[in-house]
Amino acid sequence: MGSSEHEIRRVQGSGPGQPPERWRYARHLAALAAASAEVPASAEVVASGHVSATGEAARPAEACASAEAARPAEAAVPAEAAAFADQREAEAVAVVLRDPDPVMAESAVVTHLDRRAVRLLADGRFPGWARAMETALHGRLFPSGRLREWTLLKAIAAGEPWSAAELTAASDWCQRTAAQTVTSYEALGVLAAAARSHRVRDAAARRLRKRASA
Repeated sequence: MGSSEHEIRRVQGSGPGQPPERWRYARHLAALAAASAEVPASAEVVASGHVSATGEAARPAEACASAEAARPAEAAVPAEAAAFADQREAEAVAVVLRDPDPVMAESAVVTHLDRRAVRLLADGRFPGWARAMETALHGRLFPSGRLREWTLLKAIAAGEPWSAAELTAASDWCQRTAAQTVTSYEALGVLAAAARSHRVRDAAARRLRKRASA
């Protein structure tokens, strides 16, 4: 489920009458941002590599860690309006997933999910948004898996129920992001003991030691 398995093929186009792939990728990101009232990334930024075309937002762990400080909080939205907005965003996701290049389309959707989830982690709208996205992503393993892992990170961050088995079975991306961002002693302990990579185990152990000595 990692981004290396879904790297976008770097070709000039995907068929007669189709705009070049990178242009479509940028256009999809802009459409998804507009549907969620986010600020869209320009095609220039995407082309420069500041926005990953591999299914991961650039430096997602850093973005997650600094989300509350660096981004304005989501405004309070009535439940009915929030549901309508989530449905509109889900419909936009479904449109993108109908692109003839499924790898590129799923990568664009995952980049969008990363941006939105970071913004909604501390927001009460996250569960409703996640349910709407789950419906739109039905049958798409890569983006569905990323959404499940954001839901896991949300549960850990909010002190909600989560399982060590789910965290140890999560992707390298999820374990790395958790090791760099979560504050839960239990989650860091699980990662320090049983994360898949030595790098993540070491990062989690360092954070545990740092917190113990603070």
